[in-house]
Amino acid sequence: MSNTVSLSQAEKLALIRESERLTRKQLAELTGLNYTTYAGYEQGKVKMSFEAGMKFFKVYRLRKYRDWFMFDEIDPAAGQIAPALAHSGQSETTSQHSDQKIG
Repeated sequence: MSNTVSLSQAEKLALIRESERLTRKQLAELTGLNYTTYAGYEQGKVKMSFEAGMKFFKVYRLRKYRDWFMFDEIDPAAGQIAPALAHSGQSETTSQHSDQKIG
C-alpha cells in the first residue's frame, strides 16, 4: 500500500506533457490522438480509453511514465520514472540545466 496521494488521470497526463515540455497540440500529434479528445482527457471531461492509452504509451518518449501512470509505481532501474514535476516521493531529481547563454 502506498502512502502517496494518487493523482487523477487528467493530472497525470498534464504532468507528463509538462515534463516533456509539449503543448497539448504537440502531444496529440506525437501520439496520433485527436487534439479535442486528448484535451478532454487532460481536462478530466473524459477518461482515456485503453486503446488511447496504448497509442499514448506506444510513443517511446512517453513509455518511461507508463508504470507511474497506471500503477503509481516507479522503477528507475527498469526505466520507469515519474514526471520531473510530480511529487512521487523520489529522493533525488536531476536537472537538465546547462551553462549555455541564450540570445
